[in-house]
Amino acid sequence: MEQIFGFSWSHIPEHINPVFCSFGLVKIHWYGLMYGVAFLTVYLLVIYRLRTENFKYSGDTIFTFMLYAILGVLVGGRLGYVISSDFRYYLANPLKIISPFDFSNGVQYNGISGMAYHGGLIAVLLIYIIFCYQKKINHWHFADLFVPAIPLGYTFGRLGNFINGELYGRVTTLPWGMYFPLDPTHQLRHPSQLYEAFFEGIVLFLIFWNIRKRKYFDGFFLSIYLMGYGFIRFFIEFFREPVSYATFRWGPLNLAQIFCIGMISIEIFIILTRKPAKKLSPL
Repeated sequence: MEQIFGFSWSHIPEHINPVFCSFGLVKIHWYGLMYGVAFLTVYLLVIYRLRTENFKYSGDTIFTFMLYAILGVLVGGRLGYVISSDFRYYLANPLKIISPFDFSNGVQYNGISGMAYHGGLIAVLLIYIIFCYQKKINHWHFADLFVPAIPLGYTFGRLGNFINGELYGRVTTLPWGMYFPLDPTHQLRHPSQLYEAFFEGIVLFLIFWNIRKRKYFDGFFLSIYLMGYGFIRFFIEFFREPVSYATFRWGPLNLAQIFCIGMISIEIFIILTRKPAKKLSPL
């Protein structure tokens, strides 16, 4: 692939500045802004559904839940990363879990990097169950309101990873491979962040958004999201560069793929238990 916006396709990541702007020691990264765009996108799409479809929740209910969900994504995603990555390091340096500053060589602002999708998902599911119980909301129906909007928000999160130059893929010889500045070997690699942004984000969003008004059973969209995301992420993991600190494996599968199998299993369980039984025609 040749030139795009004046840059060679393979070298585009090397020309991206991950910092949006700076104020003294404090730097605002595109990665953080992408998270903000992701949450705002999901919120606006849910509000749109609230106003145009047959959902009886108030705007205040949606706003309150979104605040809790954002907290769950940030805290759960961070703790998930800490536990699944170099846990011994964070156990010895607990301040690094929440502190954006590095004091090893003076005072440096490095921000907080490292989030795990499955950690954020588990935290949000727990918050969602508690929230629905306290508000006496049908949790299956409430989930189906949010799920069709989630993949598009997820797209921006993966674009944030790409801008940051992190979570790049394995070495490749394919023409759309890229060089990432954080890669110490400086080899051509799969842009796996873009694979995820497209397949787990845009593709799933287009599918869900186009069938969002169909009514099968409460919990339908939650179940197919778990299946769709789990299936796509499972296979994209074969293109992602394995992180050096992730030592837990089950044969050829890594921890993320094991979680994906769990998501697909939950999807099958939901469908089997929630799908209405077909009525037999009288003889």
